[in-house]
Amino acid sequence: MGFLSVIRRWALRDKMPIREIARRTGLSRNTIKKYLREDAVEPRFKTPSRPRFQTHNQNMKVAARAIADRKTLGHLS
Repeated sequence: MGFLSVIRRWALRDKMPIREIARRTGLSRNTIKKYLREDAVEPRFKTPSRPRFQTHNQNMKVAARAIADRKTLGHLS
């Protein structure tokens, strides 16, 4: 359930005072009044693309390759 719908439910259905809604949400009373006065829509934010997680087997292959590289570098010095 969206944040604005909770504010509307408290104000309209539960008859909660604006001051109490402001106290519970941490928003100012003017912001609560604005949300109730306007038929504001719940804001939608773009979520950033996240890198794909590696599986345990892929992590083990990378670790084994790093250990092998370390061993071969030891022979060069």
